[in-house]
Amino acid sequence: QVQLVESGGGLVQAGDSLRLSCAASGRTFSMSAMGWFRQAPGKEREFAAALNWSGGSTYYADSVKGRFTISRDNAKNTVYLQMNSLKPEDTAVYICAAMTYYSRRYATPSEYNYWGQGTQVTVSS
Repeated sequence: QVQLVESGGGLVQAGDSLRLSCAASGRTFSMSAMGWFRQAPGKEREFAAALNWSGGSTYYADSVKGRFTISRDNAKNTVYLQMNSLKPEDTAVYICAAMTYYSRRYATPSEYNYWGQGTQVTVSS
């Protein structure tokens, strides 16, 4: 089992920055990738960013590329999502996910087998 706990959400204005954290515990040695998804009210869960845990390669949705950066701290088993130049359309619950088997389908929610509870990010115009 892998447990994921997110933090760092909040209310900001358009153009501001936020950094989200996702701390993993449990069988973290089994993780192959971690990702950030987001879900706005009435919308489907949407991929934002992912990181391959062994090689460190990163992947981004077009909607956040150039503004968001995913990174990790191996010693803390923590992944971060630095979000810059936030827009009102970035408003959503941001959810951390972990994958414990090999897959390159980083943008597909069903490929992840562990999920956090989510943290709310609200961007006002």
